[in-house]
Amino acid sequence: MSSTDFEFLINLIGPKVAKENTNFRESISVSVRLAITLRFLSSGESYHSLMYTFKVSKQSISEIVPEVCEALISGLKNYIKMPTETNEWLKISADYEEKWNFPHCLGALDGKHILLQAPINSGSEFFNYKGHFSIVLMALVDADYSFIYINAGCQGRISDGGVFKNTDLWKHLENKSLNLPEPISLPGRDNPVPYVIVADDAFSLSENVMKPYPGHQTKGSKERIFNYRLSRARRVSENVFGIMSSIFRVLRKPILLSPEKATSVTLACAYLHNFLRASKSSKNCYTPQGSVDIDDGSGEITPGTWRRQSENSSCLPLQRIGRKSGENAKAIRYEFATYFTSETGSVPWQDKYA
Repeated sequence: MSSTDFEFLINLIGPKVAKENTNFRESISVSVRLAITLRFLSSGESYHSLMYTFKVSKQSISEIVPEVCEALISGLKNYIKMPTETNEWLKISADYEEKWNFPHCLGALDGKHILLQAPINSGSEFFNYKGHFSIVLMALVDADYSFIYINAGCQGRISDGGVFKNTDLWKHLENKSLNLPEPISLPGRDNPVPYVIVADDAFSLSENVMKPYPGHQTKGSKERIFNYRLSRARRVSENVFGIMSSIFRVLRKPILLSPEKATSVTLACAYLHNFLRASKSSKNCYTPQGSVDIDDGSGEITPGTWRRQSENSSCLPLQRIGRKSGENAKAIRYEFATYFTSETGSVPWQDKYA
């Protein structure tokens, strides 16, 4: 983070976290409060360790970190906004088609388990399928490695489908209240196809959510090429979670806080991610050249450096469970698969990698 952005954040959260001096002692300044919180997020150090670094008692730090995280979430709330206009969705779709060769794509959907220390008196409420305690971070990501929707705090024991159905995003999709563009046919095709979100096997197939064909597909088949093209577009969400856990290292091990405070920490990391990605002075510091996956235009993808740095990340994937899908959703997926193997929709290098 640049010094300019650090000063910006001080002014942004100052009114919310500043304390008054008294006749007995001076209060901890806003700059120190912010520095303590950013150090905690970026290193994952214990409060006891931070106490010696900043010469502030761990009892004070235990109050400072959640308070500053809430202030950051409130102050940076405009940096993660769901598109409300059709033109905004079309801009995201155009970026996905240009950068990842997947038309009609409105974002990559993914969810991760954020590990926790076992919450007191919680029983198995936060106990997930991997045998850990966790909360779930659900996110929709655009083609520029930024969040456009996040939801955090759902208990880890809830199935992936249940987590998604507890989000506002799912409710808006069901109610058709997102002002999505009207379905149109793919280039060179006749059947109208709706705009979709790409996801992995952890989600159920629907008219607006595309997932890969299950099982092993024959090399060169429509299904295998579709899976390859969808996986290329879905890499964006993997990159975002990878970048977050490699920079905000509090996410690389179980968070030793209550679920409510861990949710605030997770959301603060997400808002700071979008803030730093949008900042001209900090973008190259936060995500320097080579930190994300790069496509050289011939289908060859160079893995981002975060993949080597996040091997011990506590961001676990959601459980993959097969589900029955509606015939209409299957027909939409088949239309995409047919388009990707047509003369208009194919790319010259897809047979090599599919």
